[in-house]
Amino acid sequence: MPKLRIPALILAIPALLGLSAVPASAQSILRDAETEALLHDMAAPLVKASGLGVNNVDIVLVNDGSVNAFVAGGQAVYVNSGLIDEADTAAEVQGVIAHELGHVTGGHAVLNMGGKSATNISLLSLLLGAAAAAAGGGEAAMGVIMAGQSAAMGKYLAYNRSQEASADAAGAQYLSTAGISGRGSVEFFKKLQSMEFRYGYRPKDGDEFYSSHPLTGDRIATLQDTYEKDPAWNKPDDAAIQKRFVRVKAKLLGYLATPREVMRKFPMTDNSVPARYARAYAFHRESQFAEARAETEALIATDPNDPYFLELDGQILLEAGKPAEAMVPLRKATELSGNSPLIATLFGHALIATEDPANFKEAQEVLKTAVARDRENPFAWYQLGVIYAANGDMPRAYLASAEQQVMSGRMEEALRSAQAAEGGLKSGTPDWLRAQDIEMQARAELERGKKRR
Repeated sequence: MPKLRIPALILAIPALLGLSAVPASAQSILRDAETEALLHDMAAPLVKASGLGVNNVDIVLVNDGSVNAFVAGGQAVYVNSGLIDEADTAAEVQGVIAHELGHVTGGHAVLNMGGKSATNISLLSLLLGAAAAAAGGGEAAMGVIMAGQSAAMGKYLAYNRSQEASADAAGAQYLSTAGISGRGSVEFFKKLQSMEFRYGYRPKDGDEFYSSHPLTGDRIATLQDTYEKDPAWNKPDDAAIQKRFVRVKAKLLGYLATPREVMRKFPMTDNSVPARYARAYAFHRESQFAEARAETEALIATDPNDPYFLELDGQILLEAGKPAEAMVPLRKATELSGNSPLIATLFGHALIATEDPANFKEAQEVLKTAVARDRENPFAWYQLGVIYAANGDMPRAYLASAEQQVMSGRMEEALRSAQAAEGGLKSGTPDWLRAQDIEMQARAELERGKKRR
C-alpha cells in the first residue's frame, strides 16, 4: 500500500462516532489495513489505465455517512463510508472511482477555501479511547492519534456540466481499458436516481455528491449507451474482489453502525463470515468480551492464516487488558500481512502494554519498521516515543514526540521537542537533520500563524 498523500490541514482523532451521529464538521479519515488493501486493489487497474501511476494515487476512506466521493488537490480520491454502505458490489464503487479519476486527470479539483475545514483520523485497530492509554498515559486516549501532514476534506466547487461529461467519458475509458464492465457504474447511478424518484428523497445537508454530480436521465442513458458498446459490458465481475468487498462492507458496518443496526442486518442465525465480522465489532463496542471472542474464534477457524481475523482477535484481547495474550495473534497477523504498518503498530502497542522490559527491544524494532514504511502513522510515533523514553534514549523520544506534534499542528510543542532532540543528538546524523527539519517547519508555521492574526 502506498502511504496516504493528503493535502495540508490538521487531523485529530475524536471519540468514536456512529454513522448517524457524525456531523459534517466531524468527518474523519478512517484507516484500516484490510480496507486500504482492498481499495488499492480495486483502484489499481483503473489508476493504471488513467496513466497516473498505481503507487501515486491514494483511495482514502472518509468516515461520513453521506453518499459522496470527491477529489482534492493532488492525486487522491476520497470515498465516503456512506457510499460503500450504499453500494452492493465492488464494481459499483469502481465505477465511482473511475469517474473521480476522470476529475483528477482533468484537473477539475478546485479547493473551496470557504468550505469545511480539515478533519480527524480514526483507526479501526484502535476502537476504544481507553485502549490507547494502556500504552503510556491518558494523553493518547484524549487524541494522540493524529494524521500525518493534514487533510483538506472541505467542500469543493461543484463541477460544471462540461467537467462532469469529461469525467464520465474518462471514467468509461478507464473501465474499458481495465477490462471492467460499466454495469456497476450504471447500476449505482440508477440506484441513486431511483432513491429520488421512488422515495421522494432529496439531498440533505452534507450530500455533496448530489449537488456536485447532478444526475439526469439523459446523462445515465448516455453512460449506458457508451458502456453497452464496450467489449467488457458482459464480462463477469471479479469474484475475489467482490468477496473481499462484502467482508469489508460488513466490517465497516460493525465498526460504524449502532449495535442494534448490526444485529438487525446480521442476526445470530447468520453464521456467514461477513455476519460474524460485523457482530464481532458490535459486541466489542458493547464490551461484550466473550461474545466478541466467540465470533473472532469462529472466523479464525474458517481461515487460521487470515491476518485480518487475527488482527481483530488481537485487538479485542488487547483492549480487554490482555496484552500478553494479544501478542500471539498480532505477531502472526503482522507476519502474514507482510508487516503492514497499521497491524505492526498494534503489535508494537501490545508489546509495550505488557510492561515487560523483555519485550521493549522487539517493540522498538517493530515500530521503527512501521514508521519507516508509513511515516504518517502518528500512533506509531507515539508508541515509539514511549519505548525510547523507557530505554532512556531521551533525544529520540523527543524526536518521536516532535514527529507526532507537528502532525497534530501543535507547533509550539513540536518546536520545543525538536530543539530538545537536536541538543542530544550527534550533529549531522539523519535523526539530527530530521529534528532540524521539524524545527524549521514548526517555526515557519508559527510565523504564518502570527501573520494571519
